[in-house]
Amino acid sequence: MIVFIYPGQGSQEAGMGAPWINHPSWELVTEASDISGIDVKRLLIDAQSDELKDTRNSQLATFVLSMVTLDAVERLGVDAAGHAGHSLGEYSALTASGALDFNDSVKLVCERSSAMADAILDSPGSMSAVIGLEEEVIEEICLNSQEEVWVANYNAPNQVVIAGEKSALQIVAKTIKSSGAKRVIPLEVAGAFHTPLMSSARERLAAAVDTVEIRSPEGVVVANVDATAHSNPDTWRALLNAQLCSPVKWRQTMATLSDDGFTTFVELGPGKVLNGLTKRCLPEMQRMSINNHDDLDFDNKDIVMVIPGVSQSGKYKQWAP
Repeated sequence: MIVFIYPGQGSQEAGMGAPWINHPSWELVTEASDISGIDVKRLLIDAQSDELKDTRNSQLATFVLSMVTLDAVERLGVDAAGHAGHSLGEYSALTASGALDFNDSVKLVCERSSAMADAILDSPGSMSAVIGLEEEVIEEICLNSQEEVWVANYNAPNQVVIAGEKSALQIVAKTIKSSGAKRVIPLEVAGAFHTPLMSSARERLAAAVDTVEIRSPEGVVVANVDATAHSNPDTWRALLNAQLCSPVKWRQTMATLSDDGFTTFVELGPGKVLNGLTKRCLPEMQRMSINNHDDLDFDNKDIVMVIPGVSQSGKYKQWAP
């Protein structure tokens, strides 16, 4: 079975929309610009890296490009029985599954990113990736520390992200290194996402989530907060509210999808971060990333053997410039 997975903030890069500008699915960019009042085309084509690092810009641009990629893949007749997204990518997963309308998702992503940016001003923080140390050890260090530092992402075996105030992270990082971590890598972010420091953003997002309709998703959608598939709309409403202050359980999400019988993991959107995490979590599984028009030429990929209906030569050449 196929599951589509969607990246979050941090996967963006300058010019990432250029390969898609002549594809019919690009119409979603115009729609998103009209809904948000933001020139999404400019963000995807002309914005430089520093501008895209802004939380308000990176989240909207990443979400819209993931939806463009999804639409392009679906035009080839490829569908998935499951969806999951990392942090922001959860909005892509819910939209792809029909639980959220595209219009509502654009509005929620804009409010989410704006609320998070404002929370950073109130409670600045940072994040660091810890490589090569068991997550139980990291959890215990954070729990026993006098500093306000939390586990923010369980990304893969021996790959965890911690978050908190910058000075607190530096203190805890020393303890983590002395406990056997191979590396502690500061990330280029201005906020401690998925921690209690995002509580003000959570309150704002909750008000926005309450204004939109959420339906039962079609197929399996696994949540970040508890790495469990849910179908009840009210449960998803609560999960979206909780997500900003709760760690992303991505390693556990991958295990849930594997246990449910998914064997092919296709990343839709900018970058290849989730492809790499899938390799670390489930090295035996089929996987690929689609973030460029060349990636739609399935005939040249081994994975075509497990994706039905995409082996007709020249499909993407019908629209390629």
